[in-house]
Amino acid sequence: MLVEEKTILPERSLEETGEGACQVLCPPKVVTGLTLNEVLVFARGDKASDVHICSGAPVMFRKYGVFKAVTEERFNGEQIAVMLQVAMPPRKWEQAKLTGDAEYIHVIPGAGRFRMTVTRQRFGWDMAARLVDMHIRTFEQSLMPSSCLGLTKWAQGLVLVAGPAGCGKTSTLATLIEQINQTQDAHIITIENPVEVVFKAKRCQISQRAINTHTLSAANALRAALREDPDIIVVSELRDLEMIQLAVTAAETGHLVICTMNTNDASQTISSLINSFSPNEQPIIRNMLAESLRGVICQQLIPRLDGTGLVPAYEVLIVTPAVSSLIKAGRARMLNNVMATGKSAGMVLLDYSMLELVKAKVISAEEAMFRATDAKIFTPYAAATGGAGANTGADGGLRA
Repeated sequence: MLVEEKTILPERSLEETGEGACQVLCPPKVVTGLTLNEVLVFARGDKASDVHICSGAPVMFRKYGVFKAVTEERFNGEQIAVMLQVAMPPRKWEQAKLTGDAEYIHVIPGAGRFRMTVTRQRFGWDMAARLVDMHIRTFEQSLMPSSCLGLTKWAQGLVLVAGPAGCGKTSTLATLIEQINQTQDAHIITIENPVEVVFKAKRCQISQRAINTHTLSAANALRAALREDPDIIVVSELRDLEMIQLAVTAAETGHLVICTMNTNDASQTISSLINSFSPNEQPIIRNMLAESLRGVICQQLIPRLDGTGLVPAYEVLIVTPAVSSLIKAGRARMLNNVMATGKSAGMVLLDYSMLELVKAKVISAEEAMFRATDAKIFTPYAAATGGAGANTGADGGLRA
């Protein structure tokens, strides 16, 4: 009988990087009967960001932000079951059959790493694969505002990377970690579910731990990390109250903690974090956050006007005395006003970041209006672009 994932760890915990020479030939097109590796190698060559193989449906790629079918044929449940059984680690396939869900990293040497989610539904099996970037972008390539670089230099505190699903948080997190790896002498511990980007130690010692592979839970790993003499603790996502409590405590006790959250903007990120606590605890956490928070980076990925890529737009909150006071007073909704006037401190509002891209004719005004807090600032530019580029997208390579 299979023991549930949360009660025992697998004996094998080593993971491949996905580097090397690819031994899988790329097929000329996707058809039924291909192996999972062949489909994924084709997707990598086609610059897709996601692959979906669902029972009774054509194979779908998300490419340049657009979801589209790449086959006329439809895979049935039996074909997908055979494909998955051959490709998945036996333990994960047994878990999927028992629980109806499984998540793991699939590695093809030479073709990289893929974050896999396998689920069972009424027609059979579904599989979604996110293609993990094979190369970590430099800080300059990421197009982050220069003020974000300063957030990696704190000795202690909390840095949050936020944005909706699929906006490139993992890539941004990887860029920040690699920046530290190349410029500082430090001990970095990452807690991930699963490990997506594999780092090679340069000036830093880096320990990467995957939940359900190297530890039973994120909370266990974070508690253990506090006793492992870390300088920087990276948490791939703050998902629950216990994790938030531990992350804030770690930041309070002399560590730099970098985490991601699925929120849309800086003020919502702070409000969401505080509102995770009970009303009686919120004054305490507001004071702790006001003292320990260093900054919030929020982002969106927006299709380029010329259809050649996705470009990131950033919102950056740097914690100044004014920001700290607003957090303590429970007035997070006023943070947009501070960011609007805080350019000299390195702050950027998402709307203004998008406005610069619109003015430079990198994105369309219509695309910016879909995402804006104040859409009317883009109205003068909408007629000039004529709606070109809206919802078209292209691959900038940033992944969630």
